[in-house]
Amino acid sequence: MAMLIDAASAGPRIPSRLNENSPRRRLVILMTCCLGLILTAMDVTIVNIALPAIRNDLGASLTELQWSIDAYTIVVASFLLLAGSIADRFGRRKTFQVGLVVFSVGSLLCSVAPNARALVASRVLQAVGGSMLNPVAMSIIVNTFLDPKERARAVGIWGAAFGLAMAAGPLLGGVLVQTIGWRSIFWVNVPFGVLGLALTARFVRESRADRPRRFDLVGQALVIVALFALTSAVIDGRHAGWTSWPIAAGFGTAIASAVGLVLWERHHQEPMLDPRFFRSLPFAAATLVAVLAFTAFSGFLFLNSLYLQEARGMSASRAGLATLPIALALMVCSPLSGRLVGAGRARIALMVAGTAMAAGAVLLTALAVDTPLPYLLTAYGIFGIGLGAVNAPITNTAVSGMPRSHAGLASAVASTSRQVGALLGVALAGSLAGTGIESAHPAGFAAATRVFFWVSAGIGGAIVVLGMASTGARARASAKRAAFLLDAPPRPSAAPMRIGVTREVVHSR
Repeated sequence: MAMLIDAASAGPRIPSRLNENSPRRRLVILMTCCLGLILTAMDVTIVNIALPAIRNDLGASLTELQWSIDAYTIVVASFLLLAGSIADRFGRRKTFQVGLVVFSVGSLLCSVAPNARALVASRVLQAVGGSMLNPVAMSIIVNTFLDPKERARAVGIWGAAFGLAMAAGPLLGGVLVQTIGWRSIFWVNVPFGVLGLALTARFVRESRADRPRRFDLVGQALVIVALFALTSAVIDGRHAGWTSWPIAAGFGTAIASAVGLVLWERHHQEPMLDPRFFRSLPFAAATLVAVLAFTAFSGFLFLNSLYLQEARGMSASRAGLATLPIALALMVCSPLSGRLVGAGRARIALMVAGTAMAAGAVLLTALAVDTPLPYLLTAYGIFGIGLGAVNAPITNTAVSGMPRSHAGLASAVASTSRQVGALLGVALAGSLAGTGIESAHPAGFAAATRVFFWVSAGIGGAIVVLGMASTGARARASAKRAAFLLDAPPRPSAAPMRIGVTREVVHSR
């Protein structure tokens, strides 16, 4: 791995016109960081469209299909915060490059998996690399775009890149599965990984925190235990019985780990996740909105990929094409939402997002095996508007108001929240749909999805409420108070907390 990174770092010097912090260089850095986001975001949707083919080829059960998604998501959610600390200590560029290499190697192993268990194991390795990409990339962006307006526009472009990746995944995945086979969906990651590796070595300067945070191993372990126990209990509950002792023990372990995490972080000198972040109402709301929105979206992707191909009998390419309204909505609404957020109108973006997600989900509660295609495409498009509008305010609200030295950690928390929502969505969708989506009867499959879509409609309403509550004067005042606490230097008499403003050490090549 080190040899690959060193090889990518070698090469001709950067042209002199890009040596300084010029607008062109900043744009190249932004595009390079967006490439890492595109890899991880596209991977989610492209795998979902291949689930029926994976099930047929590997003989995978519904539970194994859920784990092929959630094993990846659990690892990413668990290690995002640790990846941020590693980047602060050992260098952001180096960490980003290692992430690209590991993600690409994991993708190759996924493409040759002989059975479902091997696929899940390879997805875990892939996720280790994925956890090093998004939060580290956002930290690079925040420390590259110092002007608040430029930073807001950069975050808007970041959101648009996410929308583009989520839109391209089903379309590209459907074509690849139909023409080459499901294994090809993992091959496409490799050339993008190599390109990102070369661009990072060429244009991104190394940077790290002058006083990096210590690793919080206890907090990290509690996060892993909580997420794994919760996901296992939700996925296995419908088989083992919700009142059985293994499921009760799983939920109990998740709750105990979450409580232990809060207590540990409150008294730890250098917490992995500083509880004072959540004194900011906008930050706390953005975290909850991320969990809710991606719970609805990941469950939607999981169920509809199976519905289109197994209940309606569509080919993979036609199923991917059926998601075109979602793609168009994401491509159009993501940059528009970014502009609204940049203009200080995050409330409008969140209200549009929640309303559209609720409306689209309500339309999908009438899903049947013979639902007219125009009706279905309309519901997809409306739901896509909601997703396109929600991503930019999540990221911007999480990092705005925070000291620049904490922006990377704030972004990592927002990314973790998305991943937590994603793993809950897949687990919840499979559990609520129950045996209906495992049966061979198409009508029963369609009817089994309705409960989840009613839950998604409620989620959309909750996002509207949170959007209104987190964007008023009271919310802004709480963000200022939280930023002041985070930015305050440690008391001389106290042990070094290392949570104040950090000087950024930048190494020019």
